[in-house]
Amino acid sequence: MAKGGRRYPLVVYTHMLNRWWPAIFTLGLALLGLSWGLRSWGFEDWRWLAFTSIGGLSLFLGILLLIARKSAYVQPFNDHLRLVTPFLRLNISYKRIRRASSANMGALFPPQSVSNWRAEIIEPLAKMTALVLELNGYPMSQSSLRLFLSPLFFKDKTPHFVILVEDWMGFSNELESKRSGSLPSAPQKKRDSSNSILSRLPNKNK
Repeated sequence: MAKGGRRYPLVVYTHMLNRWWPAIFTLGLALLGLSWGLRSWGFEDWRWLAFTSIGGLSLFLGILLLIARKSAYVQPFNDHLRLVTPFLRLNISYKRIRRASSANMGALFPPQSVSNWRAEIIEPLAKMTALVLELNGYPMSQSSLRLFLSPLFFKDKTPHFVILVEDWMGFSNELESKRSGSLPSAPQKKRDSSNSILSRLPNKNK
């Protein structure tokens, strides 16, 4: 089994889940408190049991999102880059990557070009540097990728991925090291045997 490099958590998912899990967890606590009140006040069993079930499910979902914050990452391997999210596990061959370049998130997603809710997500990330991987083609259909990945992975309709990690320079260096090691070396030119033999013969004109 190929040994992978360092795992770099995807900031987009960490940031989004940090926004969601406290609200969902708090909602679960509130619903459990309400169910306890309904039971104490003598309401029918089905009422407080319903709130208990919804509250318990919300607590579970909140804890699940808390645990999943670091489950989305990219990891360079010797011949491919692995991209893992809560809903997708994707291997991207280095042969597909044309080049990698750095760019500011605020420049990739200007506030005036995105919806209001997306602008709120981008705002705290705007000053961070992302790595844009330009591809020869996607490893699966673009419609499927856009279904399972955050919109912040795509700056336009060309084949690419926007990868945002905390240590973008470390990720870039490791990625380039793995890529350069996987690419075939340029073939050496074969020496012309006839020229080689002639070059060793004495020159009679001297």
